[in-house]
Amino acid sequence: MTATALAGTLARRDLWACDVLEAHLDRIARHDPGLSAFITVDAIAARRAAAACDAASEPLGPLHGVPIAIKDLTDTAEIVTTYGSTLFRDHRPTQDDLVVERLRRAGAVIIGKTNTPEFGFGAVCTNRMCGPTRNPFDRELTSGGSSGGSAAAVAAHMVTLAHGTDFGGSVRTPASFCDVMSIRPTPGRIPSPRRSLGWDTLATHGFLARSVGDLELALSASAGSDRYDPVAVADGAMRRSGRARIAVTPDFGVARVASEVRARFDAACRALAVVADVEHASPDCGGAIETFRTLRAAHVADSYGELLKTRRNELTPTVIWNIEAGAALSAQDYLTAERRRTAIYRSFRDVFACADFLIAPAASVFPWANEISDVTEIDGQSLETPIDYLAVTFIVSLVGFPVLTLPTPGEPHQLPFGIQIIAPPGCESRLFAFGRVIEELGFSHRRPPL
Repeated sequence: MTATALAGTLARRDLWACDVLEAHLDRIARHDPGLSAFITVDAIAARRAAAACDAASEPLGPLHGVPIAIKDLTDTAEIVTTYGSTLFRDHRPTQDDLVVERLRRAGAVIIGKTNTPEFGFGAVCTNRMCGPTRNPFDRELTSGGSSGGSAAAVAAHMVTLAHGTDFGGSVRTPASFCDVMSIRPTPGRIPSPRRSLGWDTLATHGFLARSVGDLELALSASAGSDRYDPVAVADGAMRRSGRARIAVTPDFGVARVASEVRARFDAACRALAVVADVEHASPDCGGAIETFRTLRAAHVADSYGELLKTRRNELTPTVIWNIEAGAALSAQDYLTAERRRTAIYRSFRDVFACADFLIAPAASVFPWANEISDVTEIDGQSLETPIDYLAVTFIVSLVGFPVLTLPTPGEPHQLPFGIQIIAPPGCESRLFAFGRVIEELGFSHRRPPL
């Protein structure tokens, strides 16, 4: 079942939340030892929540009784939250993050926490406590970082819906690798009132699922304004009728993208031409890669610089590299990057003067072996930094436009591959409407051979 169908069945009492939970726990027990999608499964807390759903006189909300997994970068009250770091191995927050609070209020049953690299920094979803999270389509391959645990859990049908976070592509890349769908909403759509840098829009919460309707359901349950988040926004998008106009770009003119990915992307664009007018176009993204590197490094150094000073020996080399990358930046470096970011944002706006959506690959490469920690080259050409393979996704993070990721049609022997469907800020409803249309064309999840 999809989460939407499951929620309806539970609301009608055709199924009971406790039985549904046990079925999911059984599937986790059978499949997760070979996948390592979960870093924590809290069956006791989940059973308590499911029993409360069954005891309620009426449905608790739109997600009544639906088991959901939360990425382990996000606080869950009384459930161990490690952030993927041994420094927080026994950390039990006293308060839910707002997104978790809203999911619980909607009736969701939190079944556990999905795996992530330490503090979300890593191309492979692994840390010193758990992992690597293996790809359900080929366990020798990565599920992607850093929401790979959530993507694998959804792909393997251990949960119908999972939460993730996305800074440079962390829900979109794993969704592409694991043949599931994802939504990275407009920054502020899901508020983060406890974020120390209130105006920061590079990172957002998001969701992974097996249907467009499930993504829309999850977002509607968790979105809404909050007076302590200065960038919180409400959905005020108008839906345009008629045949969609889409601009397509394989690389934004600057991203390194593997030739095999380009071929799959071209095939996907041809399939989209059945329901949309397709034109090749791209915003001017000159300097975007350097801009994102600078802003990301500054934010990472600000957030974790103190840990580098006091507990360096306990951090992974990837985290150390990420922190050190921002150590030498000046205020002028930061402001120059923000100036270029503004110009790129305006160029994106120009594209949408003539198009409803902008389509791009959801990953620049296909999944690689778990033993390879970083992508250092594409098609034999070296990359300058370990994050450059994410350029095709982090360029969109840079400007803060919402993105729906869907799997593309493919042959049974082919590895999963997804596309990003990008819309102007605030236009999530338009994304979901178009997503449902092409979902019927075969841009949909296929079950892995577990």
